[in-house]
Amino acid sequence: MTKETEVRLGRFEKHIYVWIALCAVAGLLLGNIFPSFVGQLNALNVGGVSIPIAVLMFFLMYPTMAKVKLEELSHAVRNVGPTLTTLVANWIIAPPLMVLLATLFLPNPDFRAGAILLGISPCTGMVLFWIAFAQGNVIQGVVVTAINAVSTLLLYAPLAAFYLGVGGVPVPFSLVILSVLLFVGLPLLTGQVSRYFLTRHKGEQWFTERFLPVMDRVAIVAFLGMLVLLFSSEGQVILQQPLTVALIAVPVLLHFVIMLAGTYLVGWVLRYRYEDASMAALIGSSTQFEVAVGTAIVVFGLGSGAALATVIGPLIEVPVMVTATKLLKRTRSIFAGKAAA
Repeated sequence: MTKETEVRLGRFEKHIYVWIALCAVAGLLLGNIFPSFVGQLNALNVGGVSIPIAVLMFFLMYPTMAKVKLEELSHAVRNVGPTLTTLVANWIIAPPLMVLLATLFLPNPDFRAGAILLGISPCTGMVLFWIAFAQGNVIQGVVVTAINAVSTLLLYAPLAAFYLGVGGVPVPFSLVILSVLLFVGLPLLTGQVSRYFLTRHKGEQWFTERFLPVMDRVAIVAFLGMLVLLFSSEGQVILQQPLTVALIAVPVLLHFVIMLAGTYLVGWVLRYRYEDASMAALIGSSTQFEVAVGTAIVVFGLGSGAALATVIGPLIEVPVMVTATKLLKRTRSIFAGKAAA
């Protein structure tokens, strides 16, 4: 990042909890005052993916992807340690941990199923934004999320069937593919194409110091807009069933904290650089709620407790991720002198 960008993001970060609170209030008011309008927005979807969310996610992810230098991917591919650590966290540790936590805290089987579906769906999209926010290794993150995307296609259905105890769970694979293409593939492609042409015609300095700061501001607006949409969609449930929401939040929050702290500690023990350790911790603890929500709707129904539990996930994850990125940056000094993986 340039100094100008760091200062601007610093000002935004300084008051980010205020922005989240304001967006939550705005979303709740919007959902309760104009429920038909929110319903119409939610009806705008392709293959189960919300078009408004997809548009906002594109502008949220675009600056991060435009900063990626593809020539550095070869080093990221050779940097095997952080990649293996993250994949082990996502596919071996996270699922049984969520089963344990959901069993302990959620007696309702539908809520428990929804939490489990969240726990076995590693994030392949927005987590790259959080890695950039924490000043972690975004390029390594692109490699890991690409592997996670392919792994989700192969592993999600059998893991869901195994941990839910239900045979033949009909995972909507088209939703998995569409989510990856929209939230990772499209921003990466457009980011790299625009980077190539703009740096060629305007120069690297103009692209870095003039263009990217503007797109960073657009990303912040997109982030806040997405918060409003998420809270407006679930405003009725949050206000009418606050205790239910709080109950579902307990295992989801504990799962995130345990996975984040555990993976980050492993990175420190294995002497990873901060950039790699923070990347592994954030991907290892985050979830792809779109896939979990889609599967819950297909298997249990639109108004089911499982679908509700999967939707609660992103409402919790966003403020928690903000806190995590702040804490990670404050602990960066403990990695001083660590060897590169």
